[in-house]
Amino acid sequence: MKSKTQHSILTKPVNHLYMLLASAGALSFLGLVMVFSASSIHAIDTRGSALSIVIRQLLFLVASIPIAMYLSKLSVKEWEKIGKFGFIISMVILGILLIPGVGKTVHGNTNWINLRFFDIQPSEFAKFLMIIWASFQLSRREVKGKFTTNVLKLITPAFAVILVLVMMGNDLGTASVIAMILAGLLFVSGIKLKVLGSITVVGAIVFAALILTSGYRSKRFLVFLNPFAPEDYKDLGWQPAHSLLGLASGGLFGVGLGGSRQKWGNLPEAHTDFIFSIIGEELGLVGTLAVLILIGILVYSIFRIALRAQDPMSRYAASGIGIWVAVQSFLNIGSATSMLPVVGVTLPLVSYGGSALVAMICALGFVIGVALRDPEVRTELVKKRKT
Repeated sequence: MKSKTQHSILTKPVNHLYMLLASAGALSFLGLVMVFSASSIHAIDTRGSALSIVIRQLLFLVASIPIAMYLSKLSVKEWEKIGKFGFIISMVILGILLIPGVGKTVHGNTNWINLRFFDIQPSEFAKFLMIIWASFQLSRREVKGKFTTNVLKLITPAFAVILVLVMMGNDLGTASVIAMILAGLLFVSGIKLKVLGSITVVGAIVFAALILTSGYRSKRFLVFLNPFAPEDYKDLGWQPAHSLLGLASGGLFGVGLGGSRQKWGNLPEAHTDFIFSIIGEELGLVGTLAVLILIGILVYSIFRIALRAQDPMSRYAASGIGIWVAVQSFLNIGSATSMLPVVGVTLPLVSYGGSALVAMICALGFVIGVALRDPEVRTELVKKRKT
């Protein structure tokens, strides 16, 4: 009886929507709490107020919710119109960064446009737009589950252009995420595994070349193997080493919310790229496992919604968004735990970053719209309203 109940909870379509909303809401709330805790010292030093950074994050969160609600109500036809120009818009907003005096460079990466009161990171929106564009292209060429054209030739060249534009800003982390989104979409489209494997090998060779031809990148790539090495610890090993120290000192239940020692200038980017380490230090293993479970629930619910999508474009786009969340979470947590080189990407919904937060919540708005277009979900919601 119990297993049947559990099976019903996990398979009932309307529950996938509830799981998405609950996990996204919990991660966003946890993000606000941890951004405040992780950024408070840095905020006092740089802006004179412990609340300055978390207030900005809260404003971005509040602003993104009505946008996501609006996007969730758009029809497939309206999304197709957006998808038609997604590639062009992505090229334009990334191209703006290349205009002298417009793109803002931080830590060697030209990722941001300074709008005086806040910065915008165009590549975050390009991820979402390229997923919508690719899904539109795939849906147009699919007839009864089969494609009328070569899928590889259909979407790969456009993604290659976007990757080049991103790399012109020296952002290998974002390029890695976009490349993995492309690989995921190709896999979902049913491309032969041999072909996908060949593409992966070529991509790995290109990324290896980019790393090896840059002294800074090659050192940063290899340092994760032993960040405590005497020759690296006070240089490129500092971030991964202190990230590990934070996680190790947290134990089972952590040192307590607000009690992190690493955020006192020891761990740069504590509220952005390395917020997972602060969670581990302050909330312990329990806190990090909670984050992993919530991310797992979010990704699971997105893919379940994608599987029930009523049209090909919704199915591909929702799958692409699920891949985006999974890949970026994997890269961020892998960097924080020194299982991967530091790639400089945020933890979805948790890390500080207005563009990343708004883009991700807008993407989840799309997935919510896919769920709401499911007849069974609509029927269940109508029943709930009547009771």
